[in-house]
Amino acid sequence: MPRQNTQLEAAGAEFLVLGNLLIEGIAAYKTYTNMKGYDLTATNPELNLSARIQVKSRWRTNAEGFIIKDPDGCDFVVIALLNRGAKDGSGEKRSPEYFVLPADIVKGLPRTKGWGKVSFSKVPELASYRERWDLIRKFLQVPTPSTEKR
Repeated sequence: MPRQNTQLEAAGAEFLVLGNLLIEGIAAYKTYTNMKGYDLTATNPELNLSARIQVKSRWRTNAEGFIIKDPDGCDFVVIALLNRGAKDGSGEKRSPEYFVLPADIVKGLPRTKGWGKVSFSKVPELASYRERWDLIRKFLQVPTPSTEKR
């Protein structure tokens, strides 16, 4: 079976992560030129701080890992599991899941030679990074948004 083209889905994953950051009250934008090592930039304009974010998406439900060749060019890696079923059209489709990993964690993970694949089983306490947008907020010193009505 030929390799599946998931370019549209990968771009969609970047927009999904961007949308989550904005909903969390973290100013962010997508880099529209091919920036080496990151896809999104989150900012705190008041303090002139920024975080470079690399988005790694996995199309298939129950993916076993992700490919990352160069985690040195970013501050965070967000894994977006799109959970779209199996390549042959079968399999369960689920809502996307997000894991926010500091780049220093990713840099210390074992990767296969060549492809740079990281197995999810090698990420210590992966579940503890589920939807941890607060890690980016803390890095940028962005206050938690108020829940008061405006």
